[in-house]
Amino acid sequence: MDLKGKIVFVTGASAGIGRATAVAFAAEGARLLLAARRAGKLAEVASACLQRGAPAVHSIDLDVRDHRAVQNSVDTLPEEWAAIDVLVNNAGLSRGLDKLYMGRIEDWEEMIDTNVKGLLYVTRAVVPGMVVRGRGHIVSLGSTAGELAYPGGAVYCGSKAAERLINDGLRQDVLGTPVRVTSVDPGMVETDFSLVRFRGDHERAEKVYKGVKPLTADDVAEVIVWVTQRPDHVNIARVSMTTIHQANSIMFHREG
Repeated sequence: MDLKGKIVFVTGASAGIGRATAVAFAAEGARLLLAARRAGKLAEVASACLQRGAPAVHSIDLDVRDHRAVQNSVDTLPEEWAAIDVLVNNAGLSRGLDKLYMGRIEDWEEMIDTNVKGLLYVTRAVVPGMVVRGRGHIVSLGSTAGELAYPGGAVYCGSKAAERLINDGLRQDVLGTPVRVTSVDPGMVETDFSLVRFRGDHERAEKVYKGVKPLTADDVAEVIVWVTQRPDHVNIARVSMTTIHQANSIMFHREG
């Protein structure tokens, strides 16, 4: 698919994979519809997208956990932005690394409300229009953690397993329409993910990547753009990607 002039909606676009994905689509000439909670960061991303070649950018200050705000944001889009061609369900996070029986309930709620319910809210708001128009592609960010749980990550891993099955179910539900559905499931990616998980503890976050060359946000963004550029009859159901230093969510080779 030629992405020039296509409307690409990216959630969680203010940093990390979301930011890299927005900029990568901008380089292909797509029009960017960007959503995130941090309006200041989002403005910086919008500027970067325009510099990289996006003909236009429309930003939304949005928390995907608020289903009324999500639906209202989509329903009230200016007419020239309403026909979304690609949805990238990127918004997500992890909190803590506690044993399940010692976990913080507020952490569980934040992860489930963002990673699962937020994914559902945005998908529910956007996909009906794609079905009616007879075109569209939904790309959701999964994780290798959705395939194999790791110690201390039960709830986060569970939320990504939910993403995987929701994505598979959606693909079945749009069967018979031209709408495509993909899950991109990266392993370790060096972004603010660990910093968010450990609530700003830089030292602890840096240890996650010690001795490992992780994926970058740009690596993942490149794959997201690639799956949307396949011929119209081709649907890439799932992409699992890791650094060569990672076999799965619990096995790593650390140098030194």
